[in-house]
Amino acid sequence: MKLLPYSLSIFFFLFMFIGSSQTNYEESKVPAFAIPDPLLTFSGYTINSVKKWEKVRRPELLRFFENDIYGKIPKNLKIDSYTILEQDDHALNGKAKRKQVELTFKNNNKTLSYTILLYLPKNKVKAPIFLGYNFYGNHTITEDKAVLISSAWANNNKSFGIENNTLTEASRGKRTHRWAVEKILDAGYGLATIYYGEVDPDKNDFSDGIHSLLYQQGQNQPKPAEWGSIAAWSWGMARALDYFEKDADIDASKVIAFGHSRLGKTSLWAGATDKRFAGVISNNSGCGGAALSKRKFGETIAVINDRFPHWFCDNFNQYGDNEEALPVDQHQLLALIAPRPLYIASAEEDQWADPRGEFLSSHYATQVYHLYGKKGIETKEMPMLNDPIHNTVSYHIRTGKHDVTDYDWENYIKWANAFVK
Repeated sequence: MKLLPYSLSIFFFLFMFIGSSQTNYEESKVPAFAIPDPLLTFSGYTINSVKKWEKVRRPELLRFFENDIYGKIPKNLKIDSYTILEQDDHALNGKAKRKQVELTFKNNNKTLSYTILLYLPKNKVKAPIFLGYNFYGNHTITEDKAVLISSAWANNNKSFGIENNTLTEASRGKRTHRWAVEKILDAGYGLATIYYGEVDPDKNDFSDGIHSLLYQQGQNQPKPAEWGSIAAWSWGMARALDYFEKDADIDASKVIAFGHSRLGKTSLWAGATDKRFAGVISNNSGCGGAALSKRKFGETIAVINDRFPHWFCDNFNQYGDNEEALPVDQHQLLALIAPRPLYIASAEEDQWADPRGEFLSSHYATQVYHLYGKKGIETKEMPMLNDPIHNTVSYHIRTGKHDVTDYDWENYIKWANAFVK
């Protein structure tokens, strides 16, 4: 076989391995595609009632997302024990009750523990709560010196003073802007947060998180259809909910799953797989979260699986640069949360997460909410910036970047007051 000249070989390589996956940020370049009908079964049967949705369509969609996208949990693993590490009924200058609760799990001669930081309204019995993971430790969401620093592995971050994958006092309070703790408490809600790295460290290594407690003999990584990290983090949220059902200070029937970015993907999967969550918030969750995959806008399946191969199950790799082969899309994930309240939020500058794809996903999920007599996103016309749509399915796009802001929390609280609380 005749070899190409060196320059042509380089061009061919770039075209084959880079050019075909270049990021698209232009609506005119979004490919034509059909929206998979959430109310049409894989065998072509039309769903026209809540009963048929819950008995036929919802289970088959859930199975597909489990087998081919997020991965199945091998078996149920319950809390072995829980310990209140610290509590104070006069936290935050007397405004809140604070608890730090460690959940412990044991299996395969291994142990895993993670700590829930709870702030609860001081004078409220059975408080509804927002539950969400944080990225760099519970101590980063507050200046509160009593909040314990995790010893779990963390991604290095020079601006947070994190070196050698170790969390320290230097990062205390670095993410207070993302957690409107006082606004949440003033509205009568509690806040529960967990450092996600305690459940499963965010790296392509399945040896030191929850996965290893459920391996079969000789296994050292999940099988192709078994859980990636997003499913593991979702599992951790569900186990926190198990604890809340035992805590007399918490109304476990009104726990709202919240998440930002990869943890927004997590909150969606947690809400889809555990109907006990009273509502779900996805903040800037993008590809593999709220955004439609078939649009191939911003981050794509190929890119996310290349950069973060541990997030999804291995079966998801077959759809990289092959979104047209997917028999589902992310609006059907959102539909699995029906009829419970759902809030999808985007940011104008966060084109990587495809705000329009997140909005359209909310719209196309709405027809399942209609089965239950609920309103959602009734139009395909995106709202103006900072002009939220508040229904059982809610949406806003705000000015700014990929982040969580007070504006987001103000809207989440308003929505929760109307549709959850």
